[in-house]
Amino acid sequence: MKSKQPYHHGNLKQALLDAALQLVRTPGPEEFTLREVARRAGVSHNAPYRHFRDKADLMAAVATEGYNHLSESMAKAMKSGKNAYEKLDLSTEGFIRFALRYPDHFKVIFDAPRRYEYPETHEAGERTFGILIKVIEQCQAEGIIRPGNSRMLALVYLGMAIGIAKLATTDRLPFKDDAEVIDFDRSVGAALTRGYSPEMPRKPSRTATSGKQAGKKVGAKKRARPQKPPKP
Repeated sequence: MKSKQPYHHGNLKQALLDAALQLVRTPGPEEFTLREVARRAGVSHNAPYRHFRDKADLMAAVATEGYNHLSESMAKAMKSGKNAYEKLDLSTEGFIRFALRYPDHFKVIFDAPRRYEYPETHEAGERTFGILIKVIEQCQAEGIIRPGNSRMLALVYLGMAIGIAKLATTDRLPFKDDAEVIDFDRSVGAALTRGYSPEMPRKPSRTATSGKQAGKKVGAKKRARPQKPPKP
């Protein structure tokens, strides 16, 4: 009689998380079964149910683990910052370093559907996002970034970091090593922060004047322009 695979494992939950990450690499975050996870982990096909209700529950746990890694990477990078500006710059650097070190976790977090119904995953994500919001609010307090909705501004910086990380983890950047990717992130981040600095002139509101009124003003400016004297 063929012996069954072991039900118990030294660290079953972590083995299942690791197996899920292995499967994420090739087919994608959602394209595998819980039975396949069990096979990869070397346990019986019923073993995963000791920790997870279904595959969605397992993927939520993988995402939570990823958010925790991301928070640690950002916090570690920001420690060397001497002021709010440097900490903001280093926060996105920490994000990129996370993506380069944990590309499978990055894929699960930002490619798979967000699972708000899992409180632990949602809280881990908000905790990570809160790091970015806090440093932006520090920049606003120090006059580095103009006042405004700090959550919306954090989304802008997050979008920048995700974009660079996706390009980097899929080898779509023309750089030979991770150091050049980090330098690129710094350049883009610095340009973004300059764009949000209080000194930058804002675009006039389109609703301030109607098109007709604006046209009259432009015409008035043209008529007021001094004429060049005729050539002798």
